[in-house]
Amino acid sequence: MLDIGSVVRVHVDALIVAQNHAVVCDAIARNAPVRKPVAMSAPHMPKVAGIDSVVPAPAHTVAPLDESPGAPVILIQDRLAGWVSDLTTLHELTERLARTGSVDTALNEVVRAGAALVGSSRGLVVLEPAARADERVPGTTVGLGLSHADLGQLETVPRGASSYGRLLDDTAEPATAAESVGDVLGDPDLDPLHREVALRLGYSATYAVSLVTDTAGRIGAAVWFYDEPAEPVERQRHLVGLYARYAAEHLTRLLELETARAREATIADELLPSRLPRVPGVRLAVRHRTSGYGGGDWYDALPLPEGALGLAVGSVSGTGPSALAAMGRLRASLRAYAVMEGEDPVAVLSDLELLLRLTEPARTATALFAYAEPALRKIVLAGAGHAPPLIVGERRTEFVETTLSAPLGMLSCWEAPSVELSPAPGETVLLYTDGLLRRMGDPMDRAFARLHAAAASVPRSLRDDPGAIADHVLRLVLPDGPHGAGPGARPVEGANGNAEDVVILAALFE
Repeated sequence: MLDIGSVVRVHVDALIVAQNHAVVCDAIARNAPVRKPVAMSAPHMPKVAGIDSVVPAPAHTVAPLDESPGAPVILIQDRLAGWVSDLTTLHELTERLARTGSVDTALNEVVRAGAALVGSSRGLVVLEPAARADERVPGTTVGLGLSHADLGQLETVPRGASSYGRLLDDTAEPATAAESVGDVLGDPDLDPLHREVALRLGYSATYAVSLVTDTAGRIGAAVWFYDEPAEPVERQRHLVGLYARYAAEHLTRLLELETARAREATIADELLPSRLPRVPGVRLAVRHRTSGYGGGDWYDALPLPEGALGLAVGSVSGTGPSALAAMGRLRASLRAYAVMEGEDPVAVLSDLELLLRLTEPARTATALFAYAEPALRKIVLAGAGHAPPLIVGERRTEFVETTLSAPLGMLSCWEAPSVELSPAPGETVLLYTDGLLRRMGDPMDRAFARLHAAAASVPRSLRDDPGAIADHVLRLVLPDGPHGAGPGARPVEGANGNAEDVVILAALFE
């Protein structure tokens, strides 16, 4: 990335050059001896992303040299002003690109910034990273000033007939990283289909650059369209080349990050139940929205003897592979404890807390376990630092009054009393993780109020479907909606900027 300090150094060096030229010119004009020039460093820009950054002279400064004594100083100052202006622009564009956190936003930024550098209003960028043998990476195309129909027409042009297509199909190391067609319609060898598309979309020239890195090779290409026959000048080509090299490095890092997140999300999905059990007297539905950062939220529904049902939700502290592994171990352990002593939720959580302290002394977790008897419409539950369940029905929408308790692993000995409740026929009990509240981005009391209001507003036509109830609540309280993220999806951040997993487990009692 360009450093503003580098710009200042170039500025200072060029001023010294101007000063020495002025000294020489004045000495010649007065027939005086020439003083020793001021010591200086080489007036060139630093390398950016491995590219020699020596910038050609700005086109607007190329003019016959005036032989007056002050002409060299004026010329150098004019050239310096062009350098500083271009470097400042490039610095701002790369800073904006560096702030992007997803591939889609980065691609949109690349095509917009490139259009500004080459003087175009339309363009597209195609991302086609090389896939590993064990995975398939789909290509991505983002356009600027082009509709979906326009992009579809461009895709009908054979790759070998378009400038960016030739860059993408060239598997060898390119001799040049760019290809310019200054007059598309004037090319006698132009493919007929390409000519037809160019006439339909109204462009007459193109300029394309490769997105290449030293480690990943070619990952894509970008092309910009001109309405009239034209091509960027040498200085524009140089700047967009520098920007494209930095953009390729940034996109490669984002691709690696999103690939890792997708794998972690897939692992998290595999650690959770593949399907919910069917138990007479109750209908279940779950909505799991992963942030993509490998959070440790989990849920479970376990059939127990005598028609009972164990319901659990929880969250492990931390993110990434270690949190996923801890989540898998805790969930498996809770299932075992539920089978042995599920009718006593306090005992189940006490055993889980002891296991956590012995095996994961540096980790904490919140959990809620409920022992439900659907035939009796009776639930006994206990929570460890977890948000209270929410009952949604025709006559009431209220939080279950649970006692305050610490998360597992926080105290030397965890214990909290259990709570018993009896849902009425047609009422739904919502168990959820804290990520639902945190992703709202509000203070906790306001988040609880928003959740209650969303549950109370469930239409009567949806109250007999636990999945529809969960979707309605998510649609109202989360900015990304009920389907904002799933396994393998890109991270979805809440209003507070923190990515959180979300789990809602809904149990409708008949």
